[in-house]
Amino acid sequence: MQHQKILILDFGSQVTQLIARRVREANVYCEVHPCDVTDEWVRDYAKDGSLKGIILSGSHASVTEDTTDRAPQAVFDLGLPVLGICYGMQTMAQQLGGKVEMGHKREFGFAAVRARGHTALLKDIADFTTPEGHGMLNVWMSHGDKVTELPPGFKLMASTDSCPIAGMADESRRFYAVQFHPEVTHTVQGRALLDRFVLGICGTRPDWVMRDHIAEAVEQIRQQVGDEEVILGLSGGVDSSVAAALIHRAIGDQLTCVFVDHGLLRLNEGDMVMDMFVGKLHAKVIRVDASDLFLGKLAGVSDPEAKRKIIGGLFVDVFKAEAAKLKAGDGGHKGATFLAQGTIYPDVIESGGAKSKKAVTIKSHHNVGGLPEQLGLKLLEPLRDLFKDEVRELGVALGLPPEMVYRHPFPGPGLGVRILGEVKKEYADLLRRADAIFIEELRNFRDEASGKTWYDLTSQAFTVFLPVKSVGVMGDGRTYDYVVALRAVQTSDFMTADWAELPYALLKKVSGRIINEVRGINRVTYDVSSKPPATIEWE
Repeated sequence: MQHQKILILDFGSQVTQLIARRVREANVYCEVHPCDVTDEWVRDYAKDGSLKGIILSGSHASVTEDTTDRAPQAVFDLGLPVLGICYGMQTMAQQLGGKVEMGHKREFGFAAVRARGHTALLKDIADFTTPEGHGMLNVWMSHGDKVTELPPGFKLMASTDSCPIAGMADESRRFYAVQFHPEVTHTVQGRALLDRFVLGICGTRPDWVMRDHIAEAVEQIRQQVGDEEVILGLSGGVDSSVAAALIHRAIGDQLTCVFVDHGLLRLNEGDMVMDMFVGKLHAKVIRVDASDLFLGKLAGVSDPEAKRKIIGGLFVDVFKAEAAKLKAGDGGHKGATFLAQGTIYPDVIESGGAKSKKAVTIKSHHNVGGLPEQLGLKLLEPLRDLFKDEVRELGVALGLPPEMVYRHPFPGPGLGVRILGEVKKEYADLLRRADAIFIEELRNFRDEASGKTWYDLTSQAFTVFLPVKSVGVMGDGRTYDYVVALRAVQTSDFMTADWAELPYALLKKVSGRIINEVRGINRVTYDVSSKPPATIEWE
């Protein structure tokens, strides 16, 4: 099925991906591509008729400088609706004959914008109405430059006291632009505005639905793979798990998963992975217990980056050895020719891998970077067009349990970076048990106001092992045991995060259980640092 789509041209904004996510949330397919694509590329992209509109993103740059990027002229010549956001508005104004000037001061943060002109984009969209009857929007601004003169054919669509032209529209050509950011949650009606543009003005069909996507994806995998065999490095994380379930749905026993247990997984995680994929999905999984190898190489190493490199390098070595066996073929198998990875769309965007450009390095959290070339295997990436929330939706639709699919993020090096300093088996065993108690109680403790569990109310929660001992008293004796720190944060994008204000009763129960049930830990602390200045993980 060919989906109608929206093209997002990225001028370098930190929140361009949020635009794409909002469009996808409207069940419309979209793609992000670099802003410096050629006119020819744009015309070619549109020639099959599936392109229904274009969005120009924000940027940290200034259009007043000659060296900064402009939108390809073809964008304005196709006869399609165009929405400019922040820098996108400024370059639209300048390219179409308006004027942009450098602002005397940056406007950053909340602003109340007055809607004007009764345009199709903002009609009946407002947060409140003034006594004079003016529709007002609560929005998020982040800009220095501003449009000071409208291009020919445009009318004023929105304004603030400090930014007289905060929105403009040429409704005959269906060109719209706003100085604020509708993609961020701080703009209260941002979702409604983007829905209006994508569904209303562009008239795009809302047919991008994960449950329906399964049949499409299965067919694509079958066409790509044929009767050949596939290897997948199964980490137990969301991306590799969903990729495995989807590929197995498509080609069954032609897929073999390799699960490398490095000894730094959460409590019983290895068994859970095997139970799910072998027991329930009946997939072929080779489990490699390499915990002694990993822990041996980590002995005496305390530098965080050194630990990451050791774990990443060993994972590749172990996986390569297993993959080489599978490639060679035996027992009636002709040998694998494909390597599958759980690459998702943000990885592709961030690595410069939009389809118009050569991909640079795909991030390798759970992906086996560089191995396709090293092993002489073709690459299969069935999730590379999906955002994380879409991957989770797809996982549930494929029958994976929601508690697996919606688990909090877990770093590739596992507990290796949640044990501060040197990694030892003793530390990992203590941390596993303490962390399991914390997560169990978060799942059990429900917030009365929302009715949700505190696991659902936090974006990421985990326990950190501290390589220090403290004095304690248990019974009639003194103890000299280890300390752990609990960490729980709330965030919408993981770029910034606030520490979660967990109820004292919950913290009390967790602390009591850890100290009483995990012999070797006698003190529990709670991390009340936000990001920034701290990071979410400790290492």
